[in-house]
Amino acid sequence: MRCPYCQNEESRVLDTSHDARGGVRRRRECERCGQRFSTYERPILATPLIVKQDGTREEFDREKLGRGIRIACAKRPVSAADIEHLIGEIESSLQRMGRAEVPSRVVGDTVINGLKNLDQIAYIRYAIVYLHMDDLREIRQEIDRLLEG
Repeated sequence: MRCPYCQNEESRVLDTSHDARGGVRRRRECERCGQRFSTYERPILATPLIVKQDGTREEFDREKLGRGIRIACAKRPVSAADIEHLIGEIESSLQRMGRAEVPSRVVGDTVINGLKNLDQIAYIRYAIVYLHMDDLREIRQEIDRLLEG
C-alpha cells in the first residue's frame, strides 16, 4: 500500500478490524517516513441489471431506489439512518443473489417488505403506487390486513 505522505510502497500493518459489511480496516505505518494511516478494503460486488415489466433492462440505481423510499417516508418519523439501512439491505440482497438480471418485481417486493416493518404509513403510500391501487376499497382492504396482522 502506497504511503499517502511520501508515496513509499512499503508499509507495515499495525492493526486489522472487520466490519459487518465484509470490509476490512487496516491501520498502517510507513516503513520510510513512519507516518501512520488507515486503509479500508471492501469487496466490490456487482449488482444485477433490473428487468422492467416491459422487458427493458437498466442498471440498478441506488439513488432512484432511495428517492422512492424517501418519498414514501416523507413527513414520517423515519430516520435517515433507517432509510439508508433499508436501501443498503436491499442492495446487499440483490448482490447476494449472484444473478446477472433480476425482475423489477423482486426489488419492489423487497421494498414493500422493508417498509412494512419500518413504517406502516410509508408502506401504504408505496403500496398504492407499486401495487396500482386505484380503488379506495383495495386500499382499505390493505389497511385492514395490516391492522389484523
